[in-house]
Amino acid sequence: MLYIAADHAGHKLKKYLATYITKTLQQKVEDLGAKTYKEDDDFPDYAVALAKKVVSNKKNWGILLCGSGQGMCITANKVPGIRAGLGYSIEAAERGRKEDDMNVLCLASRVLSTEHAAAIVKAFLENNFDGLGRRVRRLKKIAALEK
Repeated sequence: MLYIAADHAGHKLKKYLATYITKTLQQKVEDLGAKTYKEDDDFPDYAVALAKKVVSNKKNWGILLCGSGQGMCITANKVPGIRAGLGYSIEAAERGRKEDDMNVLCLASRVLSTEHAAAIVKAFLENNFDGLGRRVRRLKKIAALEK
């Protein structure tokens, strides 16, 4: 399952991307909030909720949006099993999936155009972990830090 969530800064772009994912990429996506625009909401609330959903099943992925993407990324990575990365470019999303088995994409809604954000999401969703030995070894080292 693919989950998406955003605070007030990412709310508008989240709505656009949820529609893009459903209609253009023809994938199901579950919106974990904010369901309505709330100027004084807090990004950690959404990041933690999404991260917990993602780690509940290895087939789950997530997309988080806030103003810079950084706050969501920092927060999500506090949940063991999350490998969140900032999607600042198409290549970053591709490499994050292929090389680091990134399971949460974080986007900066105040910086990205809707078209660029959609292209980054597409790259994230269309790529998979390549499973090369050295990359698996590195991920095991990261997982050991979480224990």
